[in-house]
Amino acid sequence: MKVLVVEDEKGLAESIIDYMAKDGYVCETAATLLEADEKIHLYTYDCVIVDLTLPDGNGFQLIETLKRLIATTGVIIISARNALEDKLKGLEIGSDDYLTKPFHLSELNARVKSLLRRRQFGGHTEIQFREITVVPHTRKVFVNGQPTTLSRKEYDLLLYFLSNVDVALTKASIAEHLWGDNIDSADSFDMVYSHIKNLRRKLLEKGSADYVQSIYGIGYKFSQP
Repeated sequence: MKVLVVEDEKGLAESIIDYMAKDGYVCETAATLLEADEKIHLYTYDCVIVDLTLPDGNGFQLIETLKRLIATTGVIIISARNALEDKLKGLEIGSDDYLTKPFHLSELNARVKSLLRRRQFGGHTEIQFREITVVPHTRKVFVNGQPTTLSRKEYDLLLYFLSNVDVALTKASIAEHLWGDNIDSADSFDMVYSHIKNLRRKLLEKGSADYVQSIYGIGYKFSQP
């Protein structure tokens, strides 16, 4: 899943990214309101972790802008401010959770996972699509009850497809989701094709229907054949 961390304290931002990257998240950072605003206009995120106190504004402004753009993006506020009015305002404008600093990274990670389950898969601990079952907290995949070994990118790609069933996805959006803005677009499309080819092969080998459909001139769609 793709996460944006909006935090001007460099050490904390790096700690969050390092911790979450180990769990398979694609993470990006922004240290100012302006930088974060630019990113949410350019890219789509599954979750935004935002500090309220930024050098050029406050996190509430970003949340309001984000909810006007993409209402489905999850938002977790992190702040040293523990005032009830801040928590209430955050909820009123569309945030999903509020975590007071200092906090344990494991708690933040658990809240992100819970938020993504609620937002994308109705809160279920297992994701079921016909003969395909995904268990997010263990990153295990089963097809017709058989364990199916996927690489990290193949797993991320499958989750992205399952959260966008019947949606036409461009190659650019898939590359952005898998690698963020840290990969050259000239190379990313070939890598997207390679990962999709491998994912499709592994699913078919376990007896899955061929759900990955190519859309000429656009990209791919995950839907019933």
